[in-house]
Amino acid sequence: MEHLVAATCILASGAQLNVSTSLVDDEGVDLVFHRRGGSATLAAQVKSRRTTTTALERGRFSAQVRHQTFRARSGLYLLFVVANAEEAAFGPVWLVPSLDFAAKAKEAGRRRHLRFNASTLLDAHDQWRPYRCGRAELPGKILDLLARAETD
Repeated sequence: MEHLVAATCILASGAQLNVSTSLVDDEGVDLVFHRRGGSATLAAQVKSRRTTTTALERGRFSAQVRHQTFRARSGLYLLFVVANAEEAAFGPVWLVPSLDFAAKAKEAGRRRHLRFNASTLLDAHDQWRPYRCGRAELPGKILDLLARAETD
């Protein structure tokens, strides 16, 4: 899924975005985005779920992030992705700053995990709704975040 997200963002941004992947995932970073010619980076931990899971069939996206590999910090985002294997596509997605995720996520599994639980329904207004976007919107959101980081 990480490679599909990366390739889609590169293509849909007109190759303005470049994406690197990690060989070792010790720090919970799957993708690192940067604007071609820029210096700012946006790191992302990707959590995906297939549309055929029971929860997604019921309109819920649920994922757990282990405390062991998660350290909230500026520049790290969590990217929760609905994966549609039948169409070789993805979306919707939630692009959540790690600091916001740490503040809003619920503890789970004897406090070994933080739980993300969002509605996939279009008219949903849960706490994660402001972070939700479609596949086509994702590259633009990442480019905007990188532009803001360049000026900070």
